[in-house]
Amino acid sequence: MRLEELVEQFAENVAAQTDAIWRGDAKTGNKHARKYGAAFDKLRAQGDAGRDALAVLLLHQRMDVRVMAAAHLLRHRTAEAKAVLEEAAKGEGMIPFGAQQALKRWEEGTWALDPE
Repeated sequence: MRLEELVEQFAENVAAQTDAIWRGDAKTGNKHARKYGAAFDKLRAQGDAGRDALAVLLLHQRMDVRVMAAAHLLRHRTAEAKAVLEEAAKGEGMIPFGAQQALKRWEEGTWALDPE
């Protein structure tokens, strides 16, 4: 599978998870979380090329997709990822809260989405 296809799978499943959560459908949300996790694992298996491919999502139109990509790219693209998370964290709601938590875990040294 091409890197672009994996990036698209990641974005689609992040968005689908968010939509499922808003509907109160945790089971479907978890299914989509597993799918974007699997897409990230395949991207990560390609090394920095896979991580760099994911970085295009830092500019995605949906905040949830930007935040999730940034959370996964903190180690590889620290400055860019932190900027996305810091901007999102200024808001209120579920997605800004997720951004705040990712930043908190990063600062604590407990972040582990892509430990390498």
